[in-house]
Amino acid sequence: MKISEDKFVSLIYDLTVEENGEQELMERATKERPLSFMYGMGMMLEAFEKNIEGLQVGDKFSFSLLPQEAYGEYIEENVVELPKNVFEIDGKFDKERITEGETLPMMDAQGNRLIGSVLEIKPDVVVMDFNHPLAGETLHFDGEVIDVHEATAEEIAALTHPHGGCDCSSCDSAENKNGCGCSEI
Repeated sequence: MKISEDKFVSLIYDLTVEENGEQELMERATKERPLSFMYGMGMMLEAFEKNIEGLQVGDKFSFSLLPQEAYGEYIEENVVELPKNVFEIDGKFDKERITEGETLPMMDAQGNRLIGSVLEIKPDVVVMDFNHPLAGETLHFDGEVIDVHEATAEEIAALTHPHGGCDCSSCDSAENKNGCGCSEI
């Protein structure tokens, strides 16, 4: 079976970027922890999917994606200084969670969800980078297709459910203290 629309695909690969003239490993998908997804559902970068389309189990791949095909160019304006009071809990700066290198989910004034990395903590501000961690990088993928099959109902549910495959049957049960919040959808 070939990789095509709505097929369940599993891949192993090394993702590298060039750093100081050498390839630096950024991510590795292994046989024990492969990358699995439904092809054609918008879960992966469009250019990534185009490069593996038509491959089948056992086929190897090696390709690169330029920044404009992946996570875009690095934009200096996406590095901003935010007042420290934005990071206060009960009137105190959250020193435990707000540390250099930490990645934080945030929301802008329009309610858009953003992910930012803490670059620096200054006396009155926190310097945040809202670029994707791989923005500006050419991504190199080397790997192999290890599975291609028609997706089962369970696989579709696990990949498309907003709560990571929760079956919703126990969401409101007394044992499920946190709940997955399915009833809120």
